[in-house]
Amino acid sequence: MISEFIYKYYIDPIRYGQPYNVVDTLTYAVILVLGVYIFYRWLMSSRHLNRIRLTVDTAFILATLPYVVLGGVLRVVQDTGIIQGDIQFLLVTPLIYFVLFFFTLGMIFFSRYLQAQGVVKNFLSLYAFAGIMSVFTVVLFLAAWGITMTRIDLFLLFVIPLMAVAATALLWAFMRYVLSWKYVNHPLYVTLLFSHMLDASATSYGIDLHPALRYVEQHVVGSNLIAWTHTAFIMFPLKLVVLFPAIYVLEMYRKEADPDFWHLVVLAMIVVGLAPGIRDMTRMVLYV
Repeated sequence: MISEFIYKYYIDPIRYGQPYNVVDTLTYAVILVLGVYIFYRWLMSSRHLNRIRLTVDTAFILATLPYVVLGGVLRVVQDTGIIQGDIQFLLVTPLIYFVLFFFTLGMIFFSRYLQAQGVVKNFLSLYAFAGIMSVFTVVLFLAAWGITMTRIDLFLLFVIPLMAVAATALLWAFMRYVLSWKYVNHPLYVTLLFSHMLDASATSYGIDLHPALRYVEQHVVGSNLIAWTHTAFIMFPLKLVVLFPAIYVLEMYRKEADPDFWHLVVLAMIVVGLAPGIRDMTRMVLYV
């Protein structure tokens, strides 16, 4: 009975590429929240015992963004079907989150070690550079595959980010000048807005506007709203329903909450927007 439940709601959706269901969606959300909290508690205990002195601030979050992008493009490697066998499921949610987490953590420790040895002055520079080079390597691989196996549509690589930038600018301007939220100038809030506007732009374009392929929304809430409204552009107001209260609450507790925990929460929110947005856009560029 338990095994049937696990296969139905967790294993089969991963193995057969089925859309997310309510059960696995809620489970992965809980895993994400617990993961953030557990990492935070580990960070605090390690700092207390003088094992590691890592400050999770705005500079650290920005340096981590290449690893978020890496997760998105790595997911496309699995979409292409290049990798066969069960090992491919390491690049599928939720396993890809663990793969990226340990890779990122390893690069943090490696960069800090080289800083302690005097090889580099600032570990964040090396840490960010390693993430950028990792993204570059995977993108180069995908580009080579696209040239030989399908095609590369550079127009989509232009128009989807342009949609996201325009939507972000409008949303930021409304928050800043209509609502007078001066704090929305914070680079992490701008990044948060862009990440979810990119996700909404990619989803909307892929389902409603892509010239050759018709994609489907895999998440439960989004797919039901699209079916109800008959347009994927409903993703934009859906994002707004989440972003407005989220940013307001984040700012309300920013001065009261522990800075490390606040930054980790913002990073988690950026991840759930930016990573799927990058994945969806890359898939469309490659016609996967």
